[in-house]
Amino acid sequence: MHIRYETPADIDAIQHLTSAAFRPMPYSEGTEAEIIRRLRAGGDLTISLVAEEAGEILGHVAFSPVTIDGVDDRWFGLGPISVKPERQRQGIGKALMAKGLELLKERGASGCALIGNPDVYSGAGFSSDGQLTYQDLDTRFVQRIVFRGPAPSGMLRFAPAFEN
Repeated sequence: MHIRYETPADIDAIQHLTSAAFRPMPYSEGTEAEIIRRLRAGGDLTISLVAEEAGEILGHVAFSPVTIDGVDDRWFGLGPISVKPERQRQGIGKALMAKGLELLKERGASGCALIGNPDVYSGAGFSSDGQLTYQDLDTRFVQRIVFRGPAPSGMLRFAPAFEN
């Protein structure tokens, strides 16, 4: 498996992969593929990586800027992240996430935030201290990993592509 930046030739495959990966998820509203398209169109797709094997795209991860209490302090959001359904739970998503976080650190990011299951993301170093909020969501699902500076507190806001 090889992890690399997306190319224009990957866009349709990423759309199909993302739709297929999120279709069976009960928490999904089916908007993830459209969010990626809007991130790309709005210039907010900071990092977009694919996992490829034998010419087939097996996974994708997107990172985009976020603000905390309206301040842009070099924080980014992780997501959507998707893996081909029959290849899930084989470490592909974990590898994509690790590579993306490494690239963010190299670019001088302060940290990365996400909305997700703590049981899934704690192994990658994400945690919640209850100080970062997102809408009316339980703060244990609002997680972050700090690369530099203090842990943030306040209201997390993702790029406009995440708003309907």
